[in-house]
Amino acid sequence: MTSFVIVAILLTAVVLALLLLPLLLKERKQRVGSASQLSIAVLRDQLSDLEDQRKAGLLDSELFVEEQAELERRALEDGAATRATASSSPARKRTLAAAIGLALPALAVSLYFLLGSPDTMKPQQAADAEGNHALSPQQIQAMAAKLAERLQSNPDDGEGWLMLGRSYAVLGRYPESAAAFGRATTLLSPSANMLADYADIMAMAQGRKLSGEPEKIIARALSIDPRHIKSLALAGSAAFERGDFGGAIQQWRTILTLVPPDSSVAQSIGKSIADAENRMGVGRVPTAGAAVTPPVASAAATVSGTVVLAPELVGKLPADGTLFVFARAVDGSRIPLAMARMNPATMPHAFKLDDSMSMAPTMRLSSAKSVIIGARVSRSGEALAKSGDFEGFSAPVTVGASGVVVTIRGVVK
Repeated sequence: MTSFVIVAILLTAVVLALLLLPLLLKERKQRVGSASQLSIAVLRDQLSDLEDQRKAGLLDSELFVEEQAELERRALEDGAATRATASSSPARKRTLAAAIGLALPALAVSLYFLLGSPDTMKPQQAADAEGNHALSPQQIQAMAAKLAERLQSNPDDGEGWLMLGRSYAVLGRYPESAAAFGRATTLLSPSANMLADYADIMAMAQGRKLSGEPEKIIARALSIDPRHIKSLALAGSAAFERGDFGGAIQQWRTILTLVPPDSSVAQSIGKSIADAENRMGVGRVPTAGAAVTPPVASAAATVSGTVVLAPELVGKLPADGTLFVFARAVDGSRIPLAMARMNPATMPHAFKLDDSMSMAPTMRLSSAKSVIIGARVSRSGEALAKSGDFEGFSAPVTVGASGVVVTIRGVVK
């Protein structure tokens, strides 16, 4: 007899004891309270498992809330059932105990031989960082193969195709995962969750590109739920990918209205928005066929001055760095109202900003009364601040000012 069988028998005996003893022992007033405490303990464990799945990325926030509510509902129903059982007759309880004692082992054995796989219970299971057992890729592969075989004889099982798609995704088999997701979407009622996952997998299957079919799937998801967080995130990424930074910012800002301001999601989205805002002024390519009319600079809507380097940084600037000088509003959006790209080889460096250097048609230097002038020497050549860049900022100045001095004296951490 293998160790697995021994352990299975012991566990079955324990479960039977937990189920049968309350039915066979003499009725006591404390019974209802004890059963309620057991239900609470079970609920606490299940909620803990649910939280672990959410942290591991297996459940999104929406699904987590739904599952949590379902557990709490079942706990309430269990409590009501416990109270009803306490008032049942001893004869009925003995009959129920006998039925459970016979049915539970038979049901367990039947289900194991129908669905189980002894190989997956071997001791060499991988363990995660917390010491909890986790399925190895080989075990997931075997389970996926078994599920795929079962679906050949039951091809209309939409939930099965969805599970197979997610299994293939875990294994990194993205083309097969996308095909399984596609089959599931033809059999199941469409949901934003399923379509967002489908679009994500489809993008992975075509080299992490969201253009084409993934974008169409994202649009379907948003038509079902315009406030679906993952779909909004993917829509923003798709816009960012094709250079539509304004469109990306619009999608991502919607997410910020749906999540707590101090959440990790809000922080991540905030960084993406900052990246898009900075990129709006670097290498923007107009839409094909669109007329390009440079903004006309107003004589009064200018700010000029000099960028200087603090003495302690002399000789420390990267030889191949890029100097960005920009103006941004004192309050409100951090999108630059004007930006110039220069060579930092010579310092001090004179600059002049005006409306012809605006980042967006509706956000120009002339639209502000006072601005802050920033100067940044970028190691990467990108306007977005990165660790190791050198930067400095002026005090607020009025638009139209001249002789502004910006001293680069800090290093971006």
